[in-house]
Amino acid sequence: MKRLTGWFLALTAVILVSYRSFDNMDAVVMAIRAGNVSRLSPFFDSRVDISLPDKSDTYSRSQAEMVIGDFFNTNVVQNFKITQQGESGDIFFCTGLLMTRSGNFRTTLFFKQKGDRQYLQEIRFQPVE
Repeated sequence: MKRLTGWFLALTAVILVSYRSFDNMDAVVMAIRAGNVSRLSPFFDSRVDISLPDKSDTYSRSQAEMVIGDFFNTNVVQNFKITQQGESGDIFFCTGLLMTRSGNFRTTLFFKQKGDRQYLQEIRFQPVE
């Protein structure tokens, strides 16, 4: 019994040590859910790839704030729900459903770890038919 308990504790410790959480995910989700680009933009990297239904490009942080702000103004956000999240190396990703008055969008976010922070490098809004 002691041996089993020891193995269980060792396995639990390994799992907890190897698990890296994305600390800012709640703040990002809350900003998107509120349609608040001012609360989202602090997580932008210096360059952000943005894919919208009608255009796709790479923008500076300030340009990205304007583009996402216009998107949120045109498509008033009603809710945002995460459907999947994970990581691969130093890349964190999150996929969710953005519900707006204009329709629903499959939303994908990609973050890169830089030092002790994660920065939003890419965001995609794809209409759901």
